[in-house]
Amino acid sequence: MYQNDPMKVLTGEVRLSYVHLTTPRTSQQGGEPKYSVTLLIPKTDVSTKADIDASIQAAANDAMSRVWNGARPPMLRSPIYDGDGVRPSGEPFGEECEGHWVITASTKNKPQIVGIDNINCELSPADIYSGMYGRVTIRFFGYSNSGNKGIGCGLGNVLKTRDGEPLSGSASAATDFAGIGASPAAAPGYGVAPTYGAAMPATPGAYGAAPAAPTPAAWNGSNGINPITGQPM
Repeated sequence: MYQNDPMKVLTGEVRLSYVHLTTPRTSQQGGEPKYSVTLLIPKTDVSTKADIDASIQAAANDAMSRVWNGARPPMLRSPIYDGDGVRPSGEPFGEECEGHWVITASTKNKPQIVGIDNINCELSPADIYSGMYGRVTIRFFGYSNSGNKGIGCGLGNVLKTRDGEPLSGSASAATDFAGIGASPAAAPGYGVAPTYGAAMPATPGAYGAAPAAPTPAAWNGSNGINPITGQPM
């Protein structure tokens, strides 16, 4: 129970995965866009797990009269899973889920995400990512949808407590190019003029004197041509 609401929980420190807190996301085609996050709750945090279990039970009791017409479903769908087990699809959870309880919370309304150093100022999108740590308010509720009955988990607000290794699934540029990020001035061959031989001269004749132009023959009146026959003399 949190703030006198038996269906509301303030978690201990958890790790956040599949973070969609700044832009709503549609989980299936034609579905309503929602803000969502998956919480990885350490199994060592028995207090948070006990609070969640109690709140799920309170949500089930509330839904008995308001949602399920007084009949509790024999197979109640729970929103919390064992990270050391498998997903509902039968596939194993990721390595980051080992040793944790896994629960996904969502909401149609944009949550507030603040930092532990200033709870009155919302964080920039660049500071919100999968892999960070925080404390989260969540609230459980009963639902009945197309014959499916169970307990859902609504998302409240997020308090970021510290940074963590990103769970983006892709490497950073610093990781990809580690060791080869030298500046151009320090890299071999930069700043050194290539030695291809002497540079082309800027001024004609700079390699030496230019060849002398042939000296025209002196004019002798006929220049060696018979003015009558037009043949050389």
